[in-house]
Amino acid sequence: MNTTDIMDTTLDESAYAYYGYYSDTNIPKPCTKEGIKAFGELFLPPLYILVFLFGLLGNSIVVLVLFKYKRLKSMTDVYLLNLAISDLLFVFSLPFWGYYAADQWIFGIGLCKLISWAYLVGFYSGIFFIMLMSIDRYLAIVHAVLSLRARTLTSGVITSLITWSVAVFASLPGLLFSTCITERNHTYCRTEYSPNNATLLKVLSSLEINIVGMVIPLGIMLFCYSKIIRTLQHCKNEKKNKAVKMIFAVVVLFLGFWTPYNIVLFLESLVHLGVLQDCTFERYLDYAIQATETLAFVHCCLNPVIYFFLGQKFRKYIIHLFKTCRGSFMFCQYCRLLHSYSPDTPSSSYTQSTIDHDFHDAL
Repeated sequence: MNTTDIMDTTLDESAYAYYGYYSDTNIPKPCTKEGIKAFGELFLPPLYILVFLFGLLGNSIVVLVLFKYKRLKSMTDVYLLNLAISDLLFVFSLPFWGYYAADQWIFGIGLCKLISWAYLVGFYSGIFFIMLMSIDRYLAIVHAVLSLRARTLTSGVITSLITWSVAVFASLPGLLFSTCITERNHTYCRTEYSPNNATLLKVLSSLEINIVGMVIPLGIMLFCYSKIIRTLQHCKNEKKNKAVKMIFAVVVLFLGFWTPYNIVLFLESLVHLGVLQDCTFERYLDYAIQATETLAFVHCCLNPVIYFFLGQKFRKYIIHLFKTCRGSFMFCQYCRLLHSYSPDTPSSSYTQSTIDHDFHDAL
């Protein structure tokens, strides 16, 4: 089950019956869920718009800071840029889903496929780049000397291209199987599988999100950050607490915002397999899908917040950016983005990135 299928359950089929491919009269009819669509119409659009606005604002600032001040000098800067682009790609799909939640799909089959695909590409790539940044932190701190050759701008570009390729490949079901369907004068954009293997494909899609989008990245992050904390504990430096706080914030926020969503997806897989067949439980599960999915969306707004409050250099750049623009950065025509600004004087031939300074200052 992919994230587009969640829209199907909560916005499309819930108003009538659950899973339209039940056509055999010998199969018991699934329970109806008339109230779920009404709940989604009230609950989802304003939250999607808020996430869109804050995600667009925060990640646009990150992109401006990286281009104006850092000029993409290291692997970490490349990952930060790609993470911001991933979040922007993800949030750009939310206005479409917000309108869809409030009414119906009016944008045609082409945009149905494109938005479903972009949604999933942003979803996977965002998580992958968080994972890559964890690996980058691990190399920079645990293997600081040996990593100087590996953590280059070229390596960052190559691994980023590979990451985008994996994200695009993992998101292909959203492009291939999404379609527009009109039922009872209502148009839906949803994933449609062949009736012969619909249940299997929905379950495999849910497992893909859980394993590729949660279990593997989380395992890598926990390994990297456990090694980082162990290394920092041996450093007699009062600033190491700042690095530990950032590590703790990244892991806790990732767990807090994505774990409930993945747990609900796993339970949804059990419903597809017929392991859980209680109608009341299914209704509550659909409400949980809406709530936890929206909670997961909020995570894309939080990365800039982490950089601002826990990254001293990054906060300095953002404040200087707003002072330069003298107003809303979105409408400022005199920011002179091509103007070079180097408030930091490198102490060696190896130029650290924004977050590198914060971590190495803590050592």
